[in-house]
Amino acid sequence: MGAHRRKCDWCGSGTPIVRDMEPVNADYQYWCEECARALIIKGDPIETYRELEGEPIYGRLLDEHCTLKRFYSFARA
Repeated sequence: MGAHRRKCDWCGSGTPIVRDMEPVNADYQYWCEECARALIIKGDPIETYRELEGEPIYGRLLDEHCTLKRFYSFARA
């Protein structure tokens, strides 16, 4: 399946912007912007991730919504 046809593993409809590189559950690796934002707001952000759109969308979401100051890892290809 091509990356352009993949859907968010959580909602099943959004286009993924980020991939969790160390998922607790392998069924939930790809997240759309709305579901990723919800994870951050809930207090369960993805810690090791890869941006999929070539822009730091998830990084900006962390900056905007994350109150915890943890160390996050951007996984490079």
